[in-house]
Amino acid sequence: MKIAMVGLGKMGANMTERLLGAGHQVVAYDLSADARAAVGAMGAIVADDLDDLARKLEPPRAVWVMVPAGAPTDSTIAALAERFAKGDVIVDGGNSNYKEAKATAERLGHKGIGFVDAGTSGGVWGLTEGYCLMVGGTKESVAVVEPALRTLAPEGGYAHVGPVGAGHFVKMVHNGVEYGLMQAYAEGFEIMQAASEFDLDLHEIASIWRYGSVVRSWLLELTERALRPGSDFEEISGNVTDSGEGRWTVEEAIERAIPAPVISAALYTRFASRQSDSFANRLLAALRNQFGGHAVTLESGQQGLETSTPTN
Repeated sequence: MKIAMVGLGKMGANMTERLLGAGHQVVAYDLSADARAAVGAMGAIVADDLDDLARKLEPPRAVWVMVPAGAPTDSTIAALAERFAKGDVIVDGGNSNYKEAKATAERLGHKGIGFVDAGTSGGVWGLTEGYCLMVGGTKESVAVVEPALRTLAPEGGYAHVGPVGAGHFVKMVHNGVEYGLMQAYAEGFEIMQAASEFDLDLHEIASIWRYGSVVRSWLLELTERALRPGSDFEEISGNVTDSGEGRWTVEEAIERAIPAPVISAALYTRFASRQSDSFANRLLAALRNQFGGHAVTLESGQQGLETSTPTN
């Protein structure tokens, strides 16, 4: 099929390459001239702007938007809507909030334009391994872009999971689960790292766990890669960011009164990783000193004096 790709970052460029490799025609656009030139060299039809992109597609026109969630995605979809017509389809493949999907679909629906929210997982490995696609939308809209969906996904890795919003909802929960899995691996390996009496080879352990173990997974394979000798693991900062979907998953759990302690704890641990000298921990140390006379460590590294009579 012929489909446009707007946004040629790591994900968009790799998806373009995967589509081209399967014989699809891709009309590609990005604000970066270098990004456009790179996919043009792969065989993509390069568009100079969104007007040019719309002209280079034939009805029913289909475009995949792969730009950062929020304002960039909203403005891109709005601009495309001005250039598209009844029967055309716009796919949002970014990490947008599922609650916004219905409103977007309604706005596009006034012009008869279809909307598909495609939760996309696979990262930089998607080019070779394929992307897991969790898709929401009407059957009619999904059918227009299904040839591309089946190419982008590996065998068994694509599903039309429900109406508009369902795709991004499932992807949101997927990322929340990812937080919990990653945290469990991180904690387990830290416990083993602390057991200095055994002199454990953590890379070797990550490697053997990939075979036959009940905890094997793709994330474990990535753990093995991260711990390989020469991977510069020791140079990596412990500051862990979050993309927002973990927060949304926790908020959703609260709204639906669903206990989600693992995902919540993993999210809060990411917050804690960004605090080199947290106020809360300083207050905890001060309180222990106040009620129990426990020593505190001062900024100078010296031990502080007891300020009350020890009680426990």
